[in-house]
Amino acid sequence: MTVQAVIFDWGGTLTPWHTVDHAALWRGVCALHFAEELAERNAEAIRAAEWELWRVAERDHRSASMDHVFERAGVEPTAAFLASYALAWEPHTLTDPDAPELLRRLRAAGVKVGVLSNTMWPRSMHEQVFVRDGVLDLIDGAVYSSEIEWTKPHPEAFRAAMHAVGVSDPAACVFVGDRPFDDVYGAKRAGMRAVLVPNSDVPACPDAEPDAVIGRLADLAPLIDAWQRD
Repeated sequence: MTVQAVIFDWGGTLTPWHTVDHAALWRGVCALHFAEELAERNAEAIRAAEWELWRVAERDHRSASMDHVFERAGVEPTAAFLASYALAWEPHTLTDPDAPELLRRLRAAGVKVGVLSNTMWPRSMHEQVFVRDGVLDLIDGAVYSSEIEWTKPHPEAFRAAMHAVGVSDPAACVFVGDRPFDDVYGAKRAGMRAVLVPNSDVPACPDAEPDAVIGRLADLAPLIDAWQRD
C-alpha cells in the first residue's frame, strides 16, 4: 500500500526527548506571580492535579486540558501566568534539526504530514513552537488530545489524526513515535504501520511490534521511499 500520510508524535519525536523537572518548573512559574507561601502551595497543587490527570490518561485513555488542571488545583491563571509557563517550556520544545528537511521531503513526494500528540496544552502553544521553528506550514493536519475525548493509544485518537490530514485508509498511514505503548501499539491497533524512535526513558511494551526502528528522524526518509516502492 502506497504511503499517503506520515503522522508524528510530538514530544520525544519531533522534539527530542529529555527529562524535565515538572515540579521545579511549576515552582519557578508560580514564584513569578504569587507571594512565597502561596506560590509553593499553588505549585504543589498544580503539579498534583497535572499528575493525577496524566494517570487517568494512562489508565483510561481519557484526555484533559490545562483548564482541567487549573480547575482541579484551584488556581485561576492570568494571561501573564500562562505566558511565563510557555516561556519556561521554551528550552524543552526545540524542534529536532532533522525535522524541517524531512517534512519538506515528504510533502514534495506527495505524502501528507500530520501530528498527533498526547498533550494538555492548547493548540496555540504547539503552533507557537512550530511557528518559532519554521515548520508550521509543513504540517497538513494536527490533533492534540486536549481538544478531543481520547488520548493515544485509543484508536479514536489515531482516526482523528487521519481525518485531520484527509486520509481514510489506515494502511496508507505511517505513525512515528518514541513510545512503544502509546505510539507503536496504538498505531498498529488502529491499522497503521508504526516506526519507533526509541529512547531509554520510555517504558517498553511487550505487545508493541514496530514495523521499523530508526535512530534519528533523518533515517525515516529512505524507509518511506522503500515502502513506496513495495
